[in-house]
Order: sequence, then C-alpha cells, then structure tokens
Amino acid sequence: MRTSIRSAAVAATAVSLALLVTACGGGEKDDAKDTGKTAAPSATASASTTAAPPAKALSAAELDKLVVEQADLPGHQVQKAKPADLVTSDAVSTDKPSCKPIADGMSFLSAGTPAASAHRKAIEVPKTDGASASPEDALGALAAPVTSVTLGSYEGQGAQEAFASLKTAGTDCAGGFTLIGGGEKTKITKVAPETVAAGDEALAWTITTDMDGEPFVTKLVVFRAGNTLASFSTLSFGGEVKALPKAVIDAQAAKLG
Repeated sequence: MRTSIRSAAVAATAVSLALLVTACGGGEKDDAKDTGKTAAPSATASASTTAAPPAKALSAAELDKLVVEQADLPGHQVQKAKPADLVTSDAVSTDKPSCKPIADGMSFLSAGTPAASAHRKAIEVPKTDGASASPEDALGALAAPVTSVTLGSYEGQGAQEAFASLKTAGTDCAGGFTLIGGGEKTKITKVAPETVAAGDEALAWTITTDMDGEPFVTKLVVFRAGNTLASFSTLSFGGEVKALPKAVIDAQAAKLG
C-alpha cells in the first residue's frame, strides 16, 4: 500500500505533491517635406502616447492575500504549503521541451518565469453522517481530491506568454511525454483537453499517467487574470479524479476579481 501511494504521488506531481498525504516609448513621425506644413503625427506616435504602461508584478506578500484561504472554501481543508512541499523549476524537466509548462503545473509551479508566487493545498473533506469513522470512511478520506493551488504574478507580458506556452503544450503533448523529477521518470500517456471558464482565459486537461500498467488520472487547470496565472493540479490517491475542482477554481477566480 505504501509503495502504491508513493508511486501515485510521484506520477501526479513529479516532486512536491507527494507530501500532500501528510495533510490528508516614443513614436515615429513622418518626414516633413519642404511644403511649409508640419507633418501630422503618425498612428504609431498617437498609439504610444495612450498605451497602457507595462504590467507590474505583484509581490509575494500581495499574492498571499489573494490566494484562497479556509474561509473561502467550505467543505475543504486549506493549508499553506510548507517550504519542503515546494521545488524549483529546474528540478522538473521533460523529454519534450514544449511539455515543460504542463509538468510545472503538475508540480506546484507556475509556468514561465513568475516574479512571485503563492501556494495553498485544498483537500476536499468527505461528507459523513456524524457517526464514528469506519475503515471504509478512512479509505474514502485517503481518496478525497487534493488540489494544489499556485498563483504566479508576472512582469510585462509574462503571464500572456506563459499561458501561450501552456496552450502549445496542450497540443504538442496530447499523446504523452516523460516527466523527470526527484530522480524519477514518469510516463504521461495522455493529455486530454477539458472545458473550463475562468478569468480572462483558461485551459484544462485530464492527464493520464501509466502506473505499472494501470491508469492514474489527475486534472490540471490554469487560468489567467491580468498578469497573474492561477494553476490547480488535482489528484486522488484513489487513483482517479473524475471532475475539475470547480469550487476551488470559482473561489480563486472571485478573489482575483
């Protein structure tokens, strides 16, 4: 049992989410010819004077006030990620470079190069009738969906670029890829798109991993709100997540506005 749980955690997150079990300028001007008239400002010049300034990333402290908390998610246990839960982006790689953004999303990381991040773990609390927990209830709790929530804030067009890389990864990696992390190689066999609506733009996938010949099914959702990306990676040690974490997504979207 311990071996299967460890293997499932490695498959779903490559490195970090195995620890979740403990929680059960100026424009141009046209040249003026010698006609006695001043050349009109070009469209480029006019546009540059009204263009919005480049987006400025939020700080880690600002993001930490925007990420979902316990009060936002009834029916869930929400915890702040511990330093030991987290890895750096260079600790996760893939055999196909274009698949790296999806691997990052599965590993408590924001795609691309965020200036700051914030993290939470949201564990769905199984409903009970108030009676003493039975062994079956304990197994049900172990199989409850666990969602890692990651907010990443970016300078300039960084969020749009990171989202575009995820969109490319969803296409390039539909047939699978190998995820490498923590000294383990994990075979992702399928990345299937799902439908989701949140933020300015959103993507979602069902991700199937080969675990000793058995499918291990997880969900990954990413949406962009301005220059912030919100990522949600959901797993169950029961072996299959059947639905997107809608309550978590909706609560996070509401906080980001």
